[in-house]
Amino acid sequence: MPLPVLPTLPVLTSFALRYGSVALTTYAVSRQIKIGRRDQSEEDAHDKIEEGVTLRRETGQHNATGRFRRIIRLGKSGPGMEVDASVFARLKFRKTD
Repeated sequence: MPLPVLPTLPVLTSFALRYGSVALTTYAVSRQIKIGRRDQSEEDAHDKIEEGVTLRRETGQHNATGRFRRIIRLGKSGPGMEVDASVFARLKFRKTD
């Protein structure tokens, strides 16, 4: 027995509006994102960070670095994936007139 179209129209419209708006928003945001550049000196700086978190405070600024490096494996001898995430942070305070 075929499904009547009229009773399902509100549900279909709801899905179309919801997922259509998500698709349109994703498209609009992706058009605004600029393609980043790759700088080898920055890549080398990320590779030099030691694993863990470090904090440093100097006059007028706070610095932090962090690195997380793990190998995630499916099963004991299954395929693995290396995750290497690093971050630099600097917070500066300057008095203005």
